[in-house]
Amino acid sequence: ERGTEKGTFQEMESSDSDLELSTVRHQPEGLDQLQAQTKFTRKELQSLYRGFKNECPSGLVDEETFKSIYSQFFPQGDASTYAHFLFNAFDIDRNGSIRFEDFVIGLSVLLRGSVTEKLNWAFNLYDINKDGYITKEEMLAIMKSIYDMMGRYTYPCVRDDAPSEHVDKFFQKMDKNRDGVVTIEEFIETCQKDENIMNSMQLFENVI
Repeated sequence: ERGTEKGTFQEMESSDSDLELSTVRHQPEGLDQLQAQTKFTRKELQSLYRGFKNECPSGLVDEETFKSIYSQFFPQGDASTYAHFLFNAFDIDRNGSIRFEDFVIGLSVLLRGSVTEKLNWAFNLYDINKDGYITKEEMLAIMKSIYDMMGRYTYPCVRDDAPSEHVDKFFQKMDKNRDGVVTIEEFIETCQKDENIMNSMQLFENVI
């Protein structure tokens, strides 16, 4: 008898989670659709969703909420500028809030994507005004925000001009045709060839 009880409980639990998905104020896409769009299993999506809903019961995260959640991970520095850039990279339709779908699709790329997918995502992060090019100013803004976030204590030997030296070096390597902007092709090609760039751009594992 116990076995059948357990079976129905599992059924209840899975129908509960589906139900949960449909009762929230912002209604995410169906689980099946998200499973097809991401590299997460159904179970993982359900537990991500529960966590997401705990933090933001309305089903949407605005920039202020995102910043306050994010800054908890980097108490040693000021994460607000980097969180602003990150928020814009997650906010796919640029409407000022992140839906569960946006969050989970971005997370799937960052945690499970191929190198090229991660680099595409990174390019979008660095392309602050979303015009399809990265300028030296944009790269410097992101780099500075990463240094601010990691805090002085992490880099006791870092001088104030370190981010701009970093960027000068990267930019020179990336801007193959010397036209003052970096295209997505230039960005991906350079990053894939250069392990130092991959590492010092903090490609994700330790920043997200």
